[in-house]
Amino acid sequence: MSIEWIMSACIGIGLAACCGFRVFVPLLIASIATKLGLVGTVAGFEWLSNWPTLFGLALATVFEIGGYYIPWLDHLLDTLATPASIIAGTLLSTSFLHIDNPVLHWGLGLMLGGSTAGIVQAGTSLLRIGSTATTGGLGNPVVATGENVASVSLSLFSIFLPLIAIVIIAAVLIFIISRLLAKRKIWFTRGSNKPSGGPISQIPRSSNGRAV
Repeated sequence: MSIEWIMSACIGIGLAACCGFRVFVPLLIASIATKLGLVGTVAGFEWLSNWPTLFGLALATVFEIGGYYIPWLDHLLDTLATPASIIAGTLLSTSFLHIDNPVLHWGLGLMLGGSTAGIVQAGTSLLRIGSTATTGGLGNPVVATGENVASVSLSLFSIFLPLIAIVIIAAVLIFIISRLLAKRKIWFTRGSNKPSGGPISQIPRSSNGRAV
């Protein structure tokens, strides 16, 4: 396994993880980077650096970023972004994995890129739900801004410093998974503490308050 293979894999996985913050930002940055010759995709993904692809991704990025600053629309975008981030993450990771076997190629792309993007997206959705519950949605633009910064900065790190980006993303994934597991434990505990029987009947009492 050569160092070029490792670096390409880190680039693909790093960009895929960033799809969990914003779907189109990592795709746009990857398109620009391939257009400038900073990185190279595997055979069959040359379309990523085409001008129509670049312009289309730029337009989609503008709409996506702007949509997260509109109340109620941000939650709708989160619902749509969950499957979209997995697809985009799989696509990006696969485009940088140098594997000849097509089944293994796309399988690893899904497992490494798609799952990573899905986990990050689940964490950002959970954060937005918490912001809506505690601030009534007033804090959501702050959350959206943080997601934008994280998506752009980590995408650039994935292009120029892929090994550092992988370390940062690994820390983010560990944090998100621990939070999701903690939430699941709380929900499970609440469910198990519910009374199993029907309502307890009142003990009949006389007028002086004694049980009959």
